[in-house]
Amino acid sequence: MDPLNINYPRTTDQITLAGNTLIRQVYAWMGGGLLVTAFMAMVTVSSPAILNAVFGNRLVFYSLILGELGLVIAISGAINRLSAATASLLFLLYASLNGVTMSFIFVAYTAESVSSTFVITAATFGSMSAFGYLTKRDLTGWGSFLFMGLIGVVIASLVNIFTHSSAVSWIISAVGVLVFTGLTAYDTQKIKAMAASGAEGRKPAILGALTLYLDFINLFLMLLRLLGNRR
Repeated sequence: MDPLNINYPRTTDQITLAGNTLIRQVYAWMGGGLLVTAFMAMVTVSSPAILNAVFGNRLVFYSLILGELGLVIAISGAINRLSAATASLLFLLYASLNGVTMSFIFVAYTAESVSSTFVITAATFGSMSAFGYLTKRDLTGWGSFLFMGLIGVVIASLVNIFTHSSAVSWIISAVGVLVFTGLTAYDTQKIKAMAASGAEGRKPAILGALTLYLDFINLFLMLLRLLGNRR
């Protein structure tokens, strides 16, 4: 029995149709998540009271960060036990909280650099996602290297919180760009394989959307650190 309670089509044509539908749903939900994040970031940055409440109190800020982490774990790890409606709600809640905590970029960086970096991120993400979808090459072997790179970025970032080294920060960002660029292609191919298997429904679409959303957001933040002009 399928853990997601998904009905798999029996014919090749039905499998192809379901796969194409799932791919469209993944990108639609991802795009919706990005819009929610952008909206919440703009709402937060336009309200001094909200900005002060979030960034003027470390307890509130770190509580939001932990809440976001918990939501990612809940969606990724408990997707089988969640209803489609609950999974959708948690994804939108995560995108909203992420918008609140990411609003600092509009304070730290000029609007022009945020906009230009977003365009660069979108172009890079789109190119690598298209590569991951269209390439005949099996990208499975990338997984272990990208995972090790991701762990290295996380550990180095935590250490740099205390050392405040600008050189280390630049290296972390450069490596992060490479890691999340690769993950975009790798994750897209995984989603394509999931769609080709006949998976359908909102829950696998949400899970795929969350994966690509995280790739996009992290790629954007890494590029912003490298290319952004601070105020």
